[in-house]
Amino acid sequence: MYSEDFERARPQERSAEDVYSKPVRAGKRTYFFDVKSTKGNNDFYLTITESKRRQGSDGSFTYDKHKIFLYKEDFEKFKEGLEDAVQYILHNLLHDAPIRQWAPREDEETTEPDEF
Repeated sequence: MYSEDFERARPQERSAEDVYSKPVRAGKRTYFFDVKSTKGNNDFYLTITESKRRQGSDGSFTYDKHKIFLYKEDFEKFKEGLEDAVQYILHNLLHDAPIRQWAPREDEETTEPDEF
């Protein structure tokens, strides 16, 4: 489901294979982390979609989307690779730049941030 009004969607409007979806808005982009089931609901996988809104010359809007499929056997290696790449950027490339601190969401406890 890639509608920009995702938060207003009701569960019955989603297709049967969608199990869970978490949209993350980041500037002009929205990332969707969608858990989907295989046929028969005997296995699950993750899709990560980047959606960016673009305005055409006629004033109409379109969305560019890029999708990654991530299967359970790859979760740990993907997580390790992402963590390593982010840590490399934070510690080796942005050493002089302040790192933007994010305020916790209302449903999160205020604790010290974990190492990414």
